[in-house]
Amino acid sequence: MTLGPLSSVCFLSLSLFVYTHRRMAITGDDVSLDQIVPISRDFTLEEVSREGELYILGSDVTVQLDTAELSLVFQLPFGSHTRTFLQEVARACPGFDPSTQDPEFLWLSRYRCSERETKPTTRLGWNSAPGTWPGCARIGGEVVLPLRIQGQMGRAFSWTKAPGVRINQKTCSQVADKAHILSMQKFGLRDTIVKSHLIQKEEDYTYIQNFRFFVGTYNVNGQSPKECLQPWLSHGVQAPDVYCVGFQELDLSKEAFFFHDTPKEEEWFKAVSEGLYPGTKYAKVKLIRLVGIMLLLYVKQEHAEYISEVEAETVGTGIMGRMGNKGGVAIRFRFHNTSICVVNSHLAAHTEEYERRNQDYKDICSRMQFCQVDPSLPPLTINKHDVILWLGDLNYRIEELDVEKVKKLIEEKAFQTLYAYDQLRAQVAAKAVFEGFSEGELTFQPTYKYDTGSDDWDTSEKCRAPAWCDRVLWKGKNITQLSYQSHMALKTSDHKPVSSVFDIGVRVVNEELYRKTLEEIVRSLDKLENANIPSVSLSRREFCFQNVKFMQLQVESFTIQNGPVPCQFEFINKPDEESYCKRWLNANPSRGFLLPDSIIKIELELFVNKTTATKLNSGEDKIEDILVLHLDRGKDYFLSVSGNYMPSCFGSPIHTLCYMKEPILDLPLETIRHLTLMQLQTEDDGSHLEKPMDIPKELWMMVDYLYRNAIQQEDLFQQPGLRLEFEHIRDCLDTGTIDHLSASNHSVAEALLLFLESLPEPVICYRAYRSCLECSGNLTASNQVITTLPACHRNVFTYLMAFLQELLKNSARNHLDGNILASIFGSLLLRSPAGHQKLETAEKKKAQEFIHQFLCNSP
Repeated sequence: MTLGPLSSVCFLSLSLFVYTHRRMAITGDDVSLDQIVPISRDFTLEEVSREGELYILGSDVTVQLDTAELSLVFQLPFGSHTRTFLQEVARACPGFDPSTQDPEFLWLSRYRCSERETKPTTRLGWNSAPGTWPGCARIGGEVVLPLRIQGQMGRAFSWTKAPGVRINQKTCSQVADKAHILSMQKFGLRDTIVKSHLIQKEEDYTYIQNFRFFVGTYNVNGQSPKECLQPWLSHGVQAPDVYCVGFQELDLSKEAFFFHDTPKEEEWFKAVSEGLYPGTKYAKVKLIRLVGIMLLLYVKQEHAEYISEVEAETVGTGIMGRMGNKGGVAIRFRFHNTSICVVNSHLAAHTEEYERRNQDYKDICSRMQFCQVDPSLPPLTINKHDVILWLGDLNYRIEELDVEKVKKLIEEKAFQTLYAYDQLRAQVAAKAVFEGFSEGELTFQPTYKYDTGSDDWDTSEKCRAPAWCDRVLWKGKNITQLSYQSHMALKTSDHKPVSSVFDIGVRVVNEELYRKTLEEIVRSLDKLENANIPSVSLSRREFCFQNVKFMQLQVESFTIQNGPVPCQFEFINKPDEESYCKRWLNANPSRGFLLPDSIIKIELELFVNKTTATKLNSGEDKIEDILVLHLDRGKDYFLSVSGNYMPSCFGSPIHTLCYMKEPILDLPLETIRHLTLMQLQTEDDGSHLEKPMDIPKELWMMVDYLYRNAIQQEDLFQQPGLRLEFEHIRDCLDTGTIDHLSASNHSVAEALLLFLESLPEPVICYRAYRSCLECSGNLTASNQVITTLPACHRNVFTYLMAFLQELLKNSARNHLDGNILASIFGSLLLRSPAGHQKLETAEKKKAQEFIHQFLCNSP
C-alpha cells in the first residue's frame, strides 16, 4: 500500500498508527484506521527506490516498512517534518542508545550504498573526514549515507542496501569540490572564510560546459490531460539535459482554491513523465505546487549526482497577498558549481490590471526566500543565483488596439508590429518589471485566447483579444536561446503551450585544480588566524523613522566597513528578550561574513502590521529600540532606533472606533490611548462616556462605497487591489476625507478585508468561537450565540451579513456565491482564540459553514 497525500502516518508510544482517506481529510470522519504496527525487534524502516529509478537530494523520501507480518511502502515529503518523524521512530526502536548516536544518523537525506550490513566502526560527526565514513557515497558533492532503522536488540542501526536500490558506483572518497563545502551543515568562522575565498577564486578551478535546458509553460484552464505532450516536450533534435515544466490553472475548482487538494497534480505529472524525450532516462528532482501553479524539474539520469542544494518555495499574491489563485512557485538548486533558480508564476488577469501584475512580480521577488544549508546564513532570494529562468502565464496583454486590428496583424504575421503594443515590452522598457532579464523574439502568434479544442480565437461573449500571455524570460551569463515557440498542435486549453530551449554554460569543477586552490587558501589562513581582533566601522548608529503608518514599509540603511581581519557579525538578543529587535523591525541581513577591507550594506526595515498596530495605537509600544551588533571574537556595537507612529483605524478595536466620532488622526494621543485600552464591557457599564455609534464609521465608509460602486463587480473579494491605493484608502479613513477617496473597487474590497483581519478582537469575539463551531449548521442556535455578543460587535456582524446578502442578489453579474464569501469571511469574522495561527482544516470548514447559513437565510 502506498501512502502519502492519500493517507496519514502518526507515531504513538511504541507503535505506528496508519490512517487512510480517499481525498483531503476534512474531519475525523474522513479518515479510518488502517494498520497498527508495533515497533518490535523484527521492525525495520528503510529508504528505498524502485529498480532503475534515480532519486535526487531534496526530492520526496520513499520508505519501506517491514515486520514479520506485513510490508508497506509509503512516501514522505523531504524536509524537517520527515526528519523529526524518522528521529522519533528511531528512538523508539529497541536497543537505541541516543548517547552513542550522532543526531545526523537519524536524517541522512539521500543514499546510495555499495556495501551490505556495513556497521560504522566510529561515531560519525561533521568533524570526521567524509572519506573515512564506511558505506558512504557522493551525490552532487553531498556526502550521504544509507539509512536503515532496525529494532534488533543491541544494534540501533545497520547500514544496508535496500531491495531494488540502484548502486552508485562512484568511490567513497574524500569529497573535494565546492559543492561539498557549501553543503556542510555546521560552519565555523574558518569554514566560512574558506567558502568565501573559494567563491572568489571560482574561475581558477572551474571550466564552462554547455548543457541543454528545456523550459516550458502551459495554462491548462483546469482541464485534465487529453493528448500526448510529446509535440511540446520532445520536439527538438537533441534530448534536453534538464526539463523545467510549469503549469497554471491546473485546477479551477473551489476545493483546490480553498483546501489546496487536487487529483490533477498526479494526472499532469504522469502526462509530463510520459512525454519526455523518448529513449532517454530522466530523474524527477522536484515537484512544487500552489493551488493551480505547478512546477516540475527533471534531469538526465547521468547528471543526477551533480544536483545539490535543492529547495522549493511558494508565494501567493492573491487577495490580501495570501491566496494562491495567483502567485509563483520556484525551485532552486546547484548544478555542478552553478546556482540556478526556476520560477513559474501566474500574475493578475485583465487587460487594465498591468500595475497589479507589476506588483505581483515584485511581491514574488521580495517574498520568495530559500533556506540555506547553513542555518546561520540569511535566506537566498531569486536574484541571488547565477542563472534565473522565469516562465508562466504572466498575463500581459496587447493594448491600444481593438480586437479586429489585433487579429488582422496576426493573419499578416506582422508580429513585430503587434509586439510594439505588448504590455510586457512596455513595462520592461520602463524598468517596472524584469529588470536585467532577456526574452527572445516573438515569432509565433499569441497563445491566448482560443476556443477550447480548436485553433479558433475566442468566440465567447467576452471575445477576448489575442495576447502573448505565456512567456519565458532569463537572466544570467553564458545563456544562449536556441528556440522560442508555441505549440499549436495541443488543443486541450484556451491557451497554447510555449517552450524555449537554451544552451546554458555551467561551471564544472576540475578537482585537481580545486585541491590546489583549497591548499593555497588554507595556507594563507594559517598565517592570519588569531593574529588580530576584528574591528569594523559603521557609517551611522542612530536611525529615526518619521510618521510611520500601518502597512507602509520604511527603510533606513547603513554600511559596515571591515578592517584587515575577516569577521562574522550578527545582531544578538538583549538580556531577557526573545529576539534581537522588536516585531515591527527587521535587519537585512541580520548576520553575515566580511572579508578583509570589505563593505556590506545593512537595511533596517520597519513595517507595522496587524500583530503590532494595536499596541502602537494604545501607546503600550513605541517606535523605540536598541540593536546590538556583535562581532565574533570582537566587540559589540549599539544602534539606536526611534520614530513616531501615526495611529490608524487599522488595528483598533471595534468598540474603540465606535466611541471615536472624529477621525482618529484628529484626536489627541491621550484620548486614543484611553479608548484603545478601554475594556470591551465598558460600553455597557453606564459610564459617563458619550453614547457610541452603532458601528465604526470607517467600516460604514468602505461598505457604503462598495455598495454604491461594486455591487455588480466581477471577482470582488477575489482579485487583489493595488498597494498604493490601499495607502490612499487608509489615509482617507484615518483623516475622515472619504470624499477624496479614489480607488478601484478591488482595492477598497481588500482594504475592508485587511480592516477585519487587523481587529485585535474579531467581530465574533474569541469567547464565542467554540460555541459557533459547535452550533454550525443550526441557524437557531447560531443566532442565539450572535445575540450574546457585545452590541457593537453584534451590529457589525448584522451589517456585514446584510451587505453580503445584497452581493449575492447580484451573483448573475458579479459571479459570487455563498461558498466563496463564506470561505473568505469565515476566517476573518471567526478566529481561533489561540491567535492568528492557521486554522485546522476541520475548523476552517466549520467556520465557513457558520457564516454560510447566515448568507443563505436572509430575513
